[in-house]
Amino acid sequence: MKLFRPVLYVCGILAFLMAALLLVPAVFALFTNDVEYSTFFLSAGLAGLAGLLLVLPGLGHRFALTARQLYLLTSLSWLLLSFCGALPLMFSHHPLSLTDAVFEAVSGITTTGSTVMSELAALPHSILLWRSMLQWVGGLGVIGMAVSILPFLQVGGMRLFQTESSDWSEKSLPRFHEMARALLLVYLGITLACTLAYLAAGMTLFDAINHAMTTVSTGGYATDDSSMGRFSPGILWIAVLFMLIGGMPFMLYIRFLSQRNLNVFRDQQAQGFLLVVLGLISLLTVQQLLTTEREPFEVLTHAAFNIVSVITTTGYASADYTLWGYFSIAFFFIVTFIGGCSGSTSGGMKIFRFQLSWLFLRDQMHKLVHPRGVFSIRYNGKAVADDIMVSAVAFSFLFFLVLTVTTLALAATGLDFVTALTGAATALTNVGPGLGEMIGPAGNFAAVPDSGKWILGFAMILGRLELLTVMVLLTPVFWRG
Repeated sequence: MKLFRPVLYVCGILAFLMAALLLVPAVFALFTNDVEYSTFFLSAGLAGLAGLLLVLPGLGHRFALTARQLYLLTSLSWLLLSFCGALPLMFSHHPLSLTDAVFEAVSGITTTGSTVMSELAALPHSILLWRSMLQWVGGLGVIGMAVSILPFLQVGGMRLFQTESSDWSEKSLPRFHEMARALLLVYLGITLACTLAYLAAGMTLFDAINHAMTTVSTGGYATDDSSMGRFSPGILWIAVLFMLIGGMPFMLYIRFLSQRNLNVFRDQQAQGFLLVVLGLISLLTVQQLLTTEREPFEVLTHAAFNIVSVITTTGYASADYTLWGYFSIAFFFIVTFIGGCSGSTSGGMKIFRFQLSWLFLRDQMHKLVHPRGVFSIRYNGKAVADDIMVSAVAFSFLFFLVLTVTTLALAATGLDFVTALTGAATALTNVGPGLGEMIGPAGNFAAVPDSGKWILGFAMILGRLELLTVMVLLTPVFWRG
């Protein structure tokens, strides 16, 4: 109980937070004559009751969380948020089964964007709003976790980007509150800017709010089955801009606001990310222009939108890119693994790991040519510590090991190889759509067997928490301490 009491106490506070958030669509439904208002009030009450039961054992105790408790808290908190988020989806007048509701909520809170729901335009607006809120809250949680908890646990690579002005994981509590407030304000400001841009481009207010939340969080939930395919090119380009903003390190925005200096954006990870995006867009655009007869601007628009959507792990689709030919299918499958920047709302393997791998490979080549030479790997002008390189290698090995196991597990449920492989990949990278007729950009996950949905849900949380944070809980050494 000594191990669990502080963890359950914090989880209880998070349950209270979810109860408060559930009141937002409840009030919205009440004022718009939406029949789902009672569903959300009931869900808020249940979440509040769960919070009370979790908090009571810890009342009157003073806590100082250890590393083991932080690992446990990180995993349990995301599970708790997912189950609280599933409540209104189960109790609504368009109810989902327990499996489908949890899958949808996990996909939302992890900002994956895979869905089992269809005919979205016919659903009550309060349900659509709640799905978008899940992703927005999940995106904020991802950033907060990436810059506070994961560096302390030496997971996620954020220690690479900490400086005296930005390293706040070991600072005093007032400093922690100051940075948390700055993150929230930046996140709110970008979301508001995205909302206004969508409004100016012709979206309705409801669509603008919902799509702004799922764009900035790089989540990908839409309010219609056609995703973003029903909107004009102008709206698609706005989405491209804000998906890129969501895929960049949020600490850069905070540094810029505090220093008012554009030099903060001279970051090796951010610059590498933008160069990769530009190169991929150019490659696919040229390939499509050479093999199709579509208008150049149309080709560029859809290539840019869908590439940015996949690489930032947003998961929007403006068209079914699996119909663009075999090159496109292979191309988007590879892009699925890349991901955005560390410290952003994006998932995936993250750009910095590919950069470190390239630097490591180059260092090995130099040593082969000059065996007696002394070389050091430098990133953002600083020498990279050996333990960071080891962590990056360990993550990459574990990622592909888990991908293999997840693919085999999904295949065992009866899914074909393409669906199993791309389903596992899109869950671990938090992208959203896979490939194939069933889970491709024109389909959804409703037809996946229930056992497959639980496997995918677990994989989404694994990917969102950078694998090692969850996997360490499955080792005997964790529980011996």
